[in-house]
Amino acid sequence: MEGSVQRRLAAILAADIVGYSRLMHANEVGTLATLKALRKEFLDPITAAHRGRTVKTTGDGALVEFASVVDAVGCAVAIQRGMINHNARLSEDKQIVFRIGINVGDIIIDGDDIFGDGVNIAARLETLCEPGGLCISRAANEQIRGKLSVAFADLGEQTVKNISDAIGVFGLSSKDIATLPEPDLPPRAAGTTSGIGERSAPRYEQDIHFCMTRDDVRLAYSRIGSGPPLVKTGNWMTHLEFDFETPIWRHLYRELSLDHTLIRYDARGNGLSDRDVEVSFETFVTDLETVVDAAGLDRFALLGISQGCAISIAYAVRHPQRVGHLILFGGYPVGWAKRARSAAEKEQGAAMLTLMRLGWGQENPAFRQLFTSQFIPGGTKEQADWFNELQRISATPEDAVRNLIANGDTDVGELLAQVSVPTLVMHSRDDARVPFDQGRRLAAGIPGARFVPLPSSNHLILENEPAFPKFLQEIRSFLGT
Repeated sequence: MEGSVQRRLAAILAADIVGYSRLMHANEVGTLATLKALRKEFLDPITAAHRGRTVKTTGDGALVEFASVVDAVGCAVAIQRGMINHNARLSEDKQIVFRIGINVGDIIIDGDDIFGDGVNIAARLETLCEPGGLCISRAANEQIRGKLSVAFADLGEQTVKNISDAIGVFGLSSKDIATLPEPDLPPRAAGTTSGIGERSAPRYEQDIHFCMTRDDVRLAYSRIGSGPPLVKTGNWMTHLEFDFETPIWRHLYRELSLDHTLIRYDARGNGLSDRDVEVSFETFVTDLETVVDAAGLDRFALLGISQGCAISIAYAVRHPQRVGHLILFGGYPVGWAKRARSAAEKEQGAAMLTLMRLGWGQENPAFRQLFTSQFIPGGTKEQADWFNELQRISATPEDAVRNLIANGDTDVGELLAQVSVPTLVMHSRDDARVPFDQGRRLAAGIPGARFVPLPSSNHLILENEPAFPKFLQEIRSFLGT
């Protein structure tokens, strides 16, 4: 895109005042004074407490951006509950009543302002909302399930102005909100533990920051835990906030952060980082350089998973003095497009790209299920559902295609012999996404690398499989040397 315009995924809250014109007609000065006091003493503090950014306010409304839809819904409920108490002492003609709509989707950033369908849908949901209530999109509802003690009513598919597709709408009435307890905002990454390496009541609080690359792409990175630094190289299909709620990644991040300060980031075109940007193997490597410098790290262990392995190798060759240990899991020296030899393999790659363009962004996960069955064929239905949603949330169809093309063009075969840091290579024996032989080739090409096959068919190791304790044991033993 031109200029400073960028994209990212966000939760958007749109609010307006019911009967604003009537209030202004009855008492213009008094209404404006009341609104000013409400914003300063009530709305702004609540928004800040829920980590929201007020993008803009109008006479009768506001637009607020959140990194997490859990925070957005918690903020909306807190506002509506607070307004019930505020209005209880006022006559009906002086009461200020909000309608609030929330959507999670792709937005366009232009300076301090935001645009796009993600914003437009939130505004349309607000118009569907009853006075004092809250309406959220289907995408938002799917993300808060099990995380907040709030049950929204399914209001069905709704057609709204200037949006071509019908929107799945879920709502809370003002009466529903009045009976709710104080919003239940659990600590990030709260949930059941795996029983692996459990410690005394750890808190999984991550700090999210942003940094800027040399080509003006904004990257999101996070820091969690304590101890020696461990950097996880960014790979395709991540979202710093959403990952920490999913049974796909959360178990790994919790365990690693028990012993280390874990630094991870959303690669460009993914998660909270800028969307709709140029991607290539070289930009992925320079992104890692940018995050490491922004985090102020001198020497650290580096973890690459899948696509992140080749990027980690390139970084370790360029900066051997900074990488103390190199861990590679599920990786490959040569991308899918360059290792495709038969006509059938090439046709399969082209078919994957077509499926992405057509079905990646649809609410129906049928298209994305193909990728899920390759990444976690041994996953439960819950894990598969989470991974289907992770695909849609982490990247747009266009960004997914760009990532897959860049991955296919990867080739670090000539760099393997130049790796001079201690290296551990692991790969699932029956990996359905990246052939086992690719992991073997990595280990064989890197001088002194240790190779550990894992008993799994999953490209991403899941918490409930025997390979996970082995995976952690190997990492902890290797990093302890």
